[in-house]
Amino acid sequence: MTMPSTLISIADLQARRQAWDSDGAKVAFVPTMGALHQGHLSLVKQARNLADRVIVSIFVNPTQFGPGEDLSKYPRTLSADLELLARENVEAVFLPSDATMYPDGFQTYVHGKGMALQLEGSSRKHHFEGVLTVVLKLFNLVQPHVAIFGKKDYQQWRLIEQMVADLNLPIKIIGGETLRDSDGLAMSSRNRYLSEGERQLAPFIYQGLLAAKAGFAAGERSPEVLIASCRNVIEQHQDFVVDYIELRQRRNLLPCGTSVAEASVMLVAVRLGTTRLIDNMEMD
Repeated sequence: MTMPSTLISIADLQARRQAWDSDGAKVAFVPTMGALHQGHLSLVKQARNLADRVIVSIFVNPTQFGPGEDLSKYPRTLSADLELLARENVEAVFLPSDATMYPDGFQTYVHGKGMALQLEGSSRKHHFEGVLTVVLKLFNLVQPHVAIFGKKDYQQWRLIEQMVADLNLPIKIIGGETLRDSDGLAMSSRNRYLSEGERQLAPFIYQGLLAAKAGFAAGERSPEVLIASCRNVIEQHQDFVVDYIELRQRRNLLPCGTSVAEASVMLVAVRLGTTRLIDNMEMD
């Protein structure tokens, strides 16, 4: 098992990319914040099938965390992460510091509108500003041909697709399917925050989504009814505090109106103890 090259500086990264360009290699990129799990590795496997070289970034991006969020306690497991990536034959890992990504005097940010201001963006004011800014910087540095993002962060994936289209970036964006534990809980680095009791309750988020999907499959097209079917499953457990349960159009995340008339997705954000969990399910 060969450990991936660790690229710390921008100069290191640029030298590696120039070498790959000289070889005519197609490059796939998987941006992460570390604390890797099988969900991340599924994206890496997808990247491996799409390109000659795979590069992963590990950077806990401070600008996407708001006041009172979990930046300081976000899990950092670099040694374990590198071992996992070695098993997937990842060629290189970019490990920038905060100072590398946001040097003194940094003041230019990507301000999303429309889609960025709803759902997650309505309660986390500067979250997507931080996400879009760091992703654009990483794209400019890594210069991938293709980049893979998990659909668990559905809104993030759609916003990055939109940014790439709006700014004419020559990158193909791929959405990787959500991986789940055997009981249905979507894999997430934040799942390790859950107590044993909370972990037992967490799969009811998935059960709520399944209830809505079953209603949709049976012909129900009222967003109000479908949302209620999901909410009823989750809220039967008082430990959950629902931030939102919404049914939206997949392509732009706009509301579905009074009846679902096109491809849609149900998106959920809840708090369970001190942990905030998000999940989604496409309705088809």
